[in-house]
Amino acid sequence: MGTITAPAPPATPATATPATPNDYTVLAAPAQAWTEADLLHLGHADHYQYELVRGELRQMSPASPFHGRYEMRMIVALSIYLAEHPLGEIFPGDTGFILESNPLTVRAPDVAFVSAARIPHLEQHGLWRLAPDLVIEIVSPSEQAHTIAEKVSDYLTAGTRLLWIVYPESQQVHEYRAAQAFRIYTIGDTLDGHEVLPGFRFALTALFG
Repeated sequence: MGTITAPAPPATPATATPATPNDYTVLAAPAQAWTEADLLHLGHADHYQYELVRGELRQMSPASPFHGRYEMRMIVALSIYLAEHPLGEIFPGDTGFILESNPLTVRAPDVAFVSAARIPHLEQHGLWRLAPDLVIEIVSPSEQAHTIAEKVSDYLTAGTRLLWIVYPESQQVHEYRAAQAFRIYTIGDTLDGHEVLPGFRFALTALFG
């Protein structure tokens, strides 16, 4: 499959009223705006995953084994590569990253890679204020198209250089890059790490097999 050029999905306007979603629950805002500390407290208090999107706190259900299978396969493949090419660190799906400070936006991708040069030198107990170099999102059956497009826009706008959206049901991976190059990988194709992970290759037959 050749590479085609296509614009990234447009950012969701701040004034837009999205359709009522069925892939997450919006928690009622407190008297004061949600903070990073609130998010960290909630994440340790139960088994749900939370994201804060432009001040709106969203609660997601725990991942299913179906979802976790593909997340782990990507983590294992990337870990093997990074053991031979120590270019940075890989992070699992409960790791949050601050993509925007005002309004506060915290995303927790299913899999993230941050290059060594961008990892903060000082130990931080809070969330890192950066966009991962590589983001992988596994699409759940209930996830809506506008939710996926919103994630893509948020990551690319914040500076993510390579984004893979994995669709297990159709056995496809949609790739977005900072240069607005777009590609659809289908079964039989092999993922390419490009300049983010030079030399990384992962066959979709190994991911979906």
